[in-house]
Amino acid sequence: MSSENEAMDGAHQPPEGVGEPTVRALGALSKALETTERARGHLYGFHQLTGTADFELDDAVRLLREAGHGEYADRVEREILGRNVIPGHWTFQIIESYNDSYYRPFVALEDGIRRDLGAGRDHLFEARLKERRRTHHHPDHTATPPGPE
Repeated sequence: MSSENEAMDGAHQPPEGVGEPTVRALGALSKALETTERARGHLYGFHQLTGTADFELDDAVRLLREAGHGEYADRVEREILGRNVIPGHWTFQIIESYNDSYYRPFVALEDGIRRDLGAGRDHLFEARLKERRRTHHHPDHTATPPGPE
């Protein structure tokens, strides 16, 4: 590798015998997993927002009581506060089920296929895109990060 980082690093080059169709397939699989990561993040957002709303109900109940509306405060406590978001589940249980039944198996499958077909190397497709799209010999378009000085 030159001092200008002009060659792709070996960690992002396809192993010998791995062609463009396989690199594209691994890229598609990886992209699908990345989308799942985003979906999982939204699930955690849903979990945290729902939990926050449940704790905010404490203020609503208190304020309803202070305003002389104890019957309504009781209804909020009885019907909504601490309620399952779907039958039998709080949001943490939804996340646990998602992780166990979908997310972890997907991560394991993607990892296994990437190891089998791409020698475990990450981002082969993206590295190819970078190599094709960058301007060679431009200081802001180097192939790899600068090495230690």
